[in-house]
Amino acid sequence: MFVYFSKLLPPFIYPVGLVLALIIGGLLLSRKHRRWRWSRLVLIVAFLLLWLSSTRWVAYTITRSLEWQYLPAEPLPEAEAIVVLGGGVNFQSSPRPLPEVNQAGDRMIYGAWLYNQGYADTVLLSGGVVPWLGPDAGVTTEAQSMAELMMMLNVPEEAFLLEEESRNTYENALYAREIMDRVGLNKILLVTSAAHMPRSVRLFEAQGFEVIPAPTDFRVTEADWQFLFDAKPIEQVFHWIPDAHNLYVTTVMLKEYVGMVVYAWRGWI
Repeated sequence: MFVYFSKLLPPFIYPVGLVLALIIGGLLLSRKHRRWRWSRLVLIVAFLLLWLSSTRWVAYTITRSLEWQYLPAEPLPEAEAIVVLGGGVNFQSSPRPLPEVNQAGDRMIYGAWLYNQGYADTVLLSGGVVPWLGPDAGVTTEAQSMAELMMMLNVPEEAFLLEEESRNTYENALYAREIMDRVGLNKILLVTSAAHMPRSVRLFEAQGFEVIPAPTDFRVTEADWQFLFDAKPIEQVFHWIPDAHNLYVTTVMLKEYVGMVVYAWRGWI
């Protein structure tokens, strides 16, 4: 039940859901003649929230606050296993000929690269199914689809351990612990998106793992961040123009912060 409500409720506090709620509230208030000032205020707040959430400045700032908490270690130490978290694959379903990578597909690419570079001999792929999130979700598990794609990147089938029960990041860590205990491994290179790393590290450390963060899928580079400040005045205008992609990125980052708050409340991190 927690998993269901954790997927259902948060969208209502993300920018789009919150703005829609504010607009509805503002329209309802506008029906009351004496409350038209409150209606106008609520609609102005909705406008500002949607606009700012869609700007490059806000999207880059909130993204950097998460992604840069764990930067890649230099040199990267070896480990007993590479753990790649799910979330980067779209299931194979007609007309797709194969499973496909999505925005977070760098997780599999980087995990395969780490294996091929000899950082560990074992690769644990963590990801189950949440059937009610889509028609394709029950076809196979994320872990199976990830393995199929990573074998194309020269990772042999015998290198994989598949964790196929998890439905969220907490369960990624919980069920990975059970598998690793059976094979006697503990020191891991944890591969996930950079913005997802702060929550993931806390969860895996809470399960007793020795965690080496191996972040990938960075959305904000040093050059991106510096461009916010170095851009000419004529270019600065574009930092404040609303953009659907920036709104999406802001929403993804807010999801991470909400996740950390909820997981802390549950006592998981």
